[in-house]
Amino acid sequence: MISKVICLIFDGLGDSPIESLGWKTPLEAANIPNFDEIAQNSLCGLMNALGRGIRPGSDVAHLALFGYPMEKYYTGRGPIEIAGLGIKLEEGDLSLRGNFATVNSNWDIIDRRAGRILEVSELAKALDNMYIDGINFIVKPGTAHRAGVILRGQGLSSAISDSDPHEDKKPVKLFYPLDSSEEAQFTSQVLNKFIQKAHEILKDLDINKKREKQGLLPANFLLLRGAGLQPSIPSFYNRYQLKACCIAGGGLYKGIGSFLGMDLIEVEGATALANTNINGKFKAAIKALDEYDFVFVHIKATDSLAEDGNYQGKISFLERVDKELVIFKDLPSNVLLVITSDHSTSCNLKAHTADPVPIIFYGKGIRVDRVSQFDERSCAYGGLGYIEGKDLMPQILNIMGKLPLHGA
Repeated sequence: MISKVICLIFDGLGDSPIESLGWKTPLEAANIPNFDEIAQNSLCGLMNALGRGIRPGSDVAHLALFGYPMEKYYTGRGPIEIAGLGIKLEEGDLSLRGNFATVNSNWDIIDRRAGRILEVSELAKALDNMYIDGINFIVKPGTAHRAGVILRGQGLSSAISDSDPHEDKKPVKLFYPLDSSEEAQFTSQVLNKFIQKAHEILKDLDINKKREKQGLLPANFLLLRGAGLQPSIPSFYNRYQLKACCIAGGGLYKGIGSFLGMDLIEVEGATALANTNINGKFKAAIKALDEYDFVFVHIKATDSLAEDGNYQGKISFLERVDKELVIFKDLPSNVLLVITSDHSTSCNLKAHTADPVPIIFYGKGIRVDRVSQFDERSCAYGGLGYIEGKDLMPQILNIMGKLPLHGA
């Protein structure tokens, strides 16, 4: 009987057909025999995390997959990112997530990720512990170009806009209040002062002058978004009676695990980039079954490569993952393997889309269907059919024999 679960979530796994690939998606074009063999022995289908026609962000998509609808539990991405950095939030703290970016003298964005800078500790340190109008700004480095920012003080509100327009070649947006409260007005004003001061500091740092001399983009701006106050949220264990852990390289996904009360398992070389230690993460997942009932493993690079329009890189990464996937082909009879994604990311559009993603359930006693390949079009013919993110945990609980009976 199934009593353990490994849930592999490949960020941005689904994609759009690409002309130069003969109108195949990267999944269809990739040589992935282990993915295909697992699919041949699985229950397969398609899934939209938030429902048809809704283009999801990774944060709300993951919350939905684990049974935490955004309407009830999402207060902004900031608190989730901060949780992933291991920072203890205090009551009243306002959190935002950030990108170190490159802007010109008019604050037009040249690159939202400063050329995908890989290390921002020195940049974050230069901005950390700044005080403006009685508010303490705590700035901590995240993965690669990312950072977490906490505002600590009185009179703060999460009812504010973002400064990040989410596109290159667009001007930085100033913060503005989303309601008429004094708190929202004050928070917008103090954040606008902060990003101005942060820019003045960053553009004069030696590290950025050195980058410019090397022909690299300077990380001279901190784009902020996803403001949120710490919410009250039931833990994954209290909700499902499953002891859970999270294995991830990216701060957001560690944050989601921590946010839901999952234990975080660190893996050396887990970078959330294409060079991530896949073998180490998969081995850690197998080992975690000794102590945990539910193991959430996140793989980021499928999304990042697609956002860069790098479909050949996405194919190569999938093929590298496939070689490591062999470790899951002969799991113990009590283990269920779920492979899916939070959303599709189109290499053509370099953006998330509302297209459904493939999902498969692999384990002993599963109702195996006739799907023979792991890709978007093949899984559309699977026995599971079409589901939404809210259906994932009930489906897992059903396979585990843990669903309550309705009626007599």
